[in-house]
Amino acid sequence: MSKTVAWIRAFRLRTLPLSLSGIIIGSSCALAQGHWNSSVFILAVLTTLFFQILSNLANDLGDSIKGADNEHRVGPIRSVQSGLISVTEMKRAVILFTILSSGSAIPLILIGVQDLPASILYVYTGLAVAAILAAITYTVGKRAYGYSGLGDLFVFIFFGGVSVLGVYPLFSKSFDEQLVLLSLTIGLLSVAVLNLNNMRDQVNDAVVGKRTLVVKIGFKAAKIYHSILIFGALASLLVYALLNNPYYVLSTLPFLVLIPHLIKVWKTTVPKDLDPELKKVALSTFAISLIFLIASLL
Repeated sequence: MSKTVAWIRAFRLRTLPLSLSGIIIGSSCALAQGHWNSSVFILAVLTTLFFQILSNLANDLGDSIKGADNEHRVGPIRSVQSGLISVTEMKRAVILFTILSSGSAIPLILIGVQDLPASILYVYTGLAVAAILAAITYTVGKRAYGYSGLGDLFVFIFFGGVSVLGVYPLFSKSFDEQLVLLSLTIGLLSVAVLNLNNMRDQVNDAVVGKRTLVVKIGFKAAKIYHSILIFGALASLLVYALLNNPYYVLSTLPFLVLIPHLIKVWKTTVPKDLDPELKKVALSTFAISLIFLIASLL
C-alpha cells in the first residue's frame, strides 16, 4: 500500500455521506419554506466534511496510541497502525484539518448569523469550538470520551441536534421546533452506525480497556438497543412527514433495507460479521436525506 492510499484510507471516505445527512435534511427544510443561501449550504457542507475527516484522523491517531488498533482489530487497517503514516505525520494532519474546519466554519457563521442577535454569534462560535474538540477528544487524550461509553451521546448531539437544528436557522433566521423530530431521525441512525462499529469491535475493545456502551451492556443488549435506534428513527421521521408534507413519507423507503438489516443483526453471533452492516445503515441514512430533499421540491 502506498502512502497516498494510506492517507485516503485514513480519511475514511465511506463515513462522509453519513456526516452530510443532517446538513441535507436541515437545508431541505429551509428550502421547502422558501429560505435559501447557496453560500451557507456550500460552507456548511465543507465544514461538516472537514469536521468528519478531522474526527477520522484523530480517531486513527488516538486508537493507535492507546493500542485499540492492533492485530486483533476487526475492520479496515488503520494508517498509523500499518506504519505507513507516522504518529508525527498524523498529528500534523489533525492540526491541518483543525485549521481547515475553522477556516470554513468562521465565514459560515458570519454569513449565517447576519440579521440575528449578537448572542447567536457566540452560540455558533461555541458550537464550532465544541465540534472541533469533540472530533479530536473522542479517542485522543487521557480523558477520551470514546473510551468511557460517551460516544453514542456525542454522536447523537452533533450528527443530529447540531447538524439538523444548527444549519436551519442559518438559512431561515428562525427556529422550527418540529425539526427536533428530524434531528432525532438522523441522530438515532448515526448512533446506530456507531453501535454497529462497537458491536463489531466489542471483544478487542474490552481487552484494551475501551469501555464503549456495547462493552458495558453486552452484545445481546446492544441488539435490543440497536432495534430501538432504528425504529425510533423511523417513528420520528413518519411523525414529521404526517405533520408537514405527505411526500416526506417517501423518505422512509430506505427503511425497507434496514428491516432486513435488523434481522441480520439479531441472527449474528460472531461480532466481526457485522462489518458489512455499517455501510447499509450509513448509506440508508444518506439516501433518506436525499429523498427528503427531492420531496421538499414536490
